[in-house]
Amino acid sequence: MPGNWGHGGRVPGAMAPAIDGIRITMESALTARDRVGVQDFVLLENYTSEAAFIENLRKRFKENLIYTYIGSVLVSVNPYKELEIYSKQHMERYRGVSFYEVSPHIYAIADNSYRSLRTERKDQCILISGESGAGKTEASKKILQYYAVTCPASEQVETVKDRLLQSNPVLEAFGNAKTLRNDNSSRFGKYMDVQFDYKGAPVGGHILNYLLEKSRVVHQNHGERNFHIFYQLLEGGEEDLLRRLGLERNAQNYQYLVKGQCARVSSINDKSEWKIVRKALSVINFNDDDVEELLSIVASVLHLGNVQFAKDEQGNAQVTTENQIKYLARLLSVDSTVLRESLIHKKIIAKGEELNSPLNQEQAAYARDALAKAIYGRTFSWLVRKINKSLSYKGADMHSLGNASVIGLLDIYGFEVFQHNSFEQFCINYCNEKLQQLFIELTLKSEQEEYESEGIAWEPVQYFNNKIICDLVEEKYKGIISILDEECLRPGEATDWTFLEKLEDTVKNHPHFVTHKLGDQKTRKCLGREEFRLLHYAGEVNYSVKGFLDKNNDLLFRNLKEVMCNSGNPIVHQCFDRSELTDKKRPETAATQFKNSLAQLMEILMSKEPSYVRCIKPNDAKQAARFDEVLIRHQVKYLGLIENVRVRRAGFAYRRKYEIFLQRYKSLCPETWPNWDGRAMDGVAVLVKSLGYKPEEYKMGRTKIFIRFPKTLFATEDALEVRKQSIATFLQSRWRGYHQRQKFLHMKHSAIQIQSWWRGTVGRRKAAKRKWAVEVVRRFVKGFIYRNQPRCPENEYFLDYIRYSFLMTLHRNMPKSVLDQSWPVPPPSLREASELLREMCMKNMVWKYCRRISPEWKQQVQLHKDRRNKNVSPVLYERDCNGIIILHHPAYALIITYC
Repeated sequence: MPGNWGHGGRVPGAMAPAIDGIRITMESALTARDRVGVQDFVLLENYTSEAAFIENLRKRFKENLIYTYIGSVLVSVNPYKELEIYSKQHMERYRGVSFYEVSPHIYAIADNSYRSLRTERKDQCILISGESGAGKTEASKKILQYYAVTCPASEQVETVKDRLLQSNPVLEAFGNAKTLRNDNSSRFGKYMDVQFDYKGAPVGGHILNYLLEKSRVVHQNHGERNFHIFYQLLEGGEEDLLRRLGLERNAQNYQYLVKGQCARVSSINDKSEWKIVRKALSVINFNDDDVEELLSIVASVLHLGNVQFAKDEQGNAQVTTENQIKYLARLLSVDSTVLRESLIHKKIIAKGEELNSPLNQEQAAYARDALAKAIYGRTFSWLVRKINKSLSYKGADMHSLGNASVIGLLDIYGFEVFQHNSFEQFCINYCNEKLQQLFIELTLKSEQEEYESEGIAWEPVQYFNNKIICDLVEEKYKGIISILDEECLRPGEATDWTFLEKLEDTVKNHPHFVTHKLGDQKTRKCLGREEFRLLHYAGEVNYSVKGFLDKNNDLLFRNLKEVMCNSGNPIVHQCFDRSELTDKKRPETAATQFKNSLAQLMEILMSKEPSYVRCIKPNDAKQAARFDEVLIRHQVKYLGLIENVRVRRAGFAYRRKYEIFLQRYKSLCPETWPNWDGRAMDGVAVLVKSLGYKPEEYKMGRTKIFIRFPKTLFATEDALEVRKQSIATFLQSRWRGYHQRQKFLHMKHSAIQIQSWWRGTVGRRKAAKRKWAVEVVRRFVKGFIYRNQPRCPENEYFLDYIRYSFLMTLHRNMPKSVLDQSWPVPPPSLREASELLREMCMKNMVWKYCRRISPEWKQQVQLHKDRRNKNVSPVLYERDCNGIIILHHPAYALIITYC
């Protein structure tokens, strides 16, 4: 789908960073022009060559560069894939930047229009054109998204932004359809005004719609679909909703959805799109009742398509599908009997008397289809009005509204040439003729005004003036539309054939008109008898007159209007005004309505400062990276792009303000480098003299320099690139030396910093240690003074230290055997504890000793024990098992006890 489009990545070497390192200067790509082409077709050397134009387009498309300028006109090629150039960061690159300072982009057009609106206080418009599938709708979305992100915001402004953005999916659902060329083709023209307050914030909007393709409601060509909303409702609608509407999920059950034989399309997800539309409806202020009433009308169109007729005995039509009539009556809130009779009868007023004339089967089918088209077409217009109401400015400050400025977005069908072209293509191509006429006039006017403001002589430009074709279509009394209306209104039997005959009689001598009857033998071979050919500015188009009168009349029988006027559905009641029943004046035909609305559109566009986006479709298969040269050549021709380049190049190919030109090229002249102190104009004069420009190659305006030939600019750009390389080499060598010096200084500085840090660390450690020592001495002395007092905060440290010291001394000087009677002298506070420890120590040593004695020695001890018990004198001494002499030692009693 054309929704998957964007811009490719940056081309290495083709773009140079600006001062802020982000912005990309346009002219820098000139040095890579052999590979990626030029970014402005005006700079093509062979600017009149269509082949050179297409080759430049091909180079850029190959590099994913989908945008190219023709002066201030943007040419956009649909890439049919996602490209990463629509982020907020990309928006910031183009925000507030001079138009030619950055590479071509849709954001540059949007920002340029916005800045012109703010600085010049003049309304702007952006005209987006191209054939179906070229990406027009996506381009308008990108512009709206850019304004939504970059413009000033408040709570109310955010609401308006949301509604502006969310109006798109609703209008696409009801006004877009799948065609052979595009899965999301706009089948109506749309002009949207975005209103900005004095602060530059979007505060409102207004939409005008043109020529909805109502015939699609009742008929689709093979491979095409009806409007999206029908399929979205069936696929995504809740079961309860479908039950209330009397619908089934299968689109094959509805006659208005099967004519194209492609109800399902793999590339379209109707279910997810339904969710988006439902959410969007709530954002743009639709309540539940509004949605229910709107969907009832959508469902009624489907039921109307299933109404079938049969002949009775008199050959008159009779309704055979009574169930559908019941659904219609309930959904439209009308009387079922009256509706049925209105579908098979026609009310005629003759001499003030009303008569109901029965219809045959074919006429009844026509009346049914006419009602379906009328209901859908008027509902679409009501929907646009409803959206406009939600977008309208609601601020309390009416003075701010009076000062509001607008930017208009025109997203309208491009020139269409099909195998079979009918009334719709005729109107669409007439619209494109008018837009081309306006485009050339405004382009020439803009060029002439710029030349005059700069004091440069204007040279008249030769171009094809398509006014002769516009007059052929719209001229009063003698134009095709006038002749068509005359045939529709005249009494008698008027048919498509009589219309063609009238054309042949009236405009047979016009150089841009031919029919089978008027053409030569060669023309007759490729032109049918029911066709006429117009030689448009874009090429020849054959139109079949079949259906011209019916589509132009767009009549709805009076009795069907009466039924709709009595409808209880509020939307239908608003769409069918009762005043139509009493108005004796015949309503305007579809072609006249379109001509008048187109004239109003031209007035709107003429009152604004225009910008242009020309969209191109690279292939019919919707494939990425595929460049169909034949198809593109056709579009380049009918978009008038070569003509536009020729008009722009009629004088000077390149123009820039003196300040910008001098800033870019001042390094090429010793007198202007590195700085020029005088006027920029004088600096440019010195610069071009140094560069050797010849008088015929340039002109000096009041604020700009004008260069006639691209080769002059290319030579200057190439010289600048050489200069950049030499400066870069010089700076690189200087940078290396500077870098080495900086590296040495950095290392020296680092060493000094490390030394300083280490010295500070050592000093802090010493100071901390001294502070700690002082605190220890102080507490020790204080504890010594209070040593004989009970334990308290003043002596606890001293006492703990004394205890610790005694225990450590005891640990180092413990007795080694039971015969060792040594024991450290305890401090007074630990005497009791010392005795306990000494006793425990002696018992422990005796216990260990006893565990090591032999059995013999045990007997000796036992004998000694017995003697003592009998008061026999023990031996004076004995030896233990280790040969130790044991006398009457204090531990001896313990040994005897333990043994």
